[in-house]
Amino acid sequence: MHTESGFLNEEELAEAAVHFPESALIRYDGGYPGARKKKVIFLRDEEDDFSDIVCIRARTDQRFRTVGHRDILGALMSLQIERSSFGDFWIDDGVIYLYTSRLMAEFLCANLLRIGSLPVSFEIIPDHPVQTFRTRSFEAIAGSERLDSLVAVLAKVSRTEAQRMIRQEKVQVNHRTLVQPAELCDNNSTISIRGTGRFTYLGVIRRTRKDRIVVGFKQYI
Repeated sequence: MHTESGFLNEEELAEAAVHFPESALIRYDGGYPGARKKKVIFLRDEEDDFSDIVCIRARTDQRFRTVGHRDILGALMSLQIERSSFGDFWIDDGVIYLYTSRLMAEFLCANLLRIGSLPVSFEIIPDHPVQTFRTRSFEAIAGSERLDSLVAVLAKVSRTEAQRMIRQEKVQVNHRTLVQPAELCDNNSTISIRGTGRFTYLGVIRRTRKDRIVVGFKQYI
């Protein structure tokens, strides 16, 4: 019979993919394309299309009382459920969307009735809405494509400080903790810096007259 993991974060997913690459019998599913948190589903056979992931929705009036991502997470944790029990969630135009398993969805609809001081009423919906991530693109001058150099540019610190941040495991590349500061960065790699943000490295755009490189980034905001 099929089996599945809980919802894994991006670092856990990167590690899982090393041992369990996606195949006809192994599927990674977060409820919608591009989901950041996903389950690993081990299928019974190639015709098995099992997935118990559903989306719940709550419409809110935030004209006088507003809630954010931390408020929602706090309300979920107050119900003493594990973080792996639910996947991505976000607010779009006053509507809260949250992905979870069908069994947990029924529990949340019955018990998640307030977020902060805001009363909410969740319902299971048949659709699978897609979260839209806002980004901005920008250019910067870097000494090289070494990751410590790029981290220094993004965090606005010296290369020595960037290396210290890497040693303190504050930097991830493609959702795995960076170990080698001198490693070169590949185009379209995701760089996550604790306390700074998440970026996609777009590559070298041109060189300056002093032979430094102008590189491009996309930042998630």
